[in-house]
Amino acid sequence: MDIEIIVSTRCKTYLAAVLILPALMITGAANAQSTKQRITQLEQQVARMERILENGQEVQTDMLLRIQELQKENQTLRNEIETLQFESNRSGSRQRELYIDLDQRLQEIEAGGAGNNPVTGSSPGAAVAGNPKDTTAYQAAFDQLKQANYEKAGDAFTAFLNDYPNSQLRDNAQYWLAETHYVSKSFPAALDGFQKVISEYPASRKVPDAWLKIGYCNYELEQWTPARQALTTLVTQYPETTAARLAKERLTLMDSNGI
Repeated sequence: MDIEIIVSTRCKTYLAAVLILPALMITGAANAQSTKQRITQLEQQVARMERILENGQEVQTDMLLRIQELQKENQTLRNEIETLQFESNRSGSRQRELYIDLDQRLQEIEAGGAGNNPVTGSSPGAAVAGNPKDTTAYQAAFDQLKQANYEKAGDAFTAFLNDYPNSQLRDNAQYWLAETHYVSKSFPAALDGFQKVISEYPASRKVPDAWLKIGYCNYELEQWTPARQALTTLVTQYPETTAARLAKERLTLMDSNGI
């Protein structure tokens, strides 16, 4: 009886082991498969991160190279702009020198003509011949202008206008006083000065040039409508002058820029 019980117990134990073992094997296999999948997923994630880092490095390198190229292009453009500004300033200075020289020559011609003409007051040159003091003062101011001493020239022309209220060189002096402001980029003061030439000396030969500079001053101040009006007035009223030709060029520039 005891032997049967022992045998029966052992059989049950073996049977339980036989039944449990496949389950354990299945569970172990499942766990192994899950672990393998997890490892595979981690490897894939690491691979993706490596690709992102590699791509990021490539992008950074590309951006760095592009920035360097843009810096070189910017420097090149800056050099070109500086060159153009220099050429423009040099051209403008040369034009002023030529214009001042021409003005001086015209005055000398007028002075010579007045010296041969006994009738005073018939031309600006009459004042030159009739009043050496104002001629000397005017010429001193004009010399400062030619030497590009614009502040001294402005002071001298202002003194001239105060000291010689009846001089027939006043229109010229007023024009060149305004010019000293213009070349110094004091455009509001220059604008006021050129307007005085037109309002106070309407018969002066400086009027066309004053209209031109009124247009230029308004242009520099970005007052497009007054600039266009002044330049158009010049072209209409004085079409055969050099000032009118320059006005046409500026109007063409304004048209091309849509202003």
